[in-house]
Amino acid sequence: MIPENRALLRRDCPGRALLDHITGKWGVLVLTSLSEGPLRFHQLRSRIDGVSDKMLTQTLRTFAGDGLVERTVLPTAPPSVSYALTDLGAEAARELEPFLRWVRTTASRQ
Repeated sequence: MIPENRALLRRDCPGRALLDHITGKWGVLVLTSLSEGPLRFHQLRSRIDGVSDKMLTQTLRTFAGDGLVERTVLPTAPPSVSYALTDLGAEAARELEPFLRWVRTTASRQ
């Protein structure tokens, strides 16, 4: 084990909450979808097959609180909302790419 990762094993490590948010059922998929650019809620929901409105809303709120996603109200009538990765969120999405490549490769072998 890499010594720096030992801190994540401790219950009181602040990084554990962020790790939990990103690796939750929908977290990786939201980050991956938004890595291609800003999306409105319904566009994001359409891209992520199977996510409910409730879970997508919860994930986006959590990520906004973590500083990974920025929510922008667009000046339209009626108002609409766009979601985009912050610099921190884009960095997280880039770091996830090797893992996602491994998942795709492994899934194709099964």
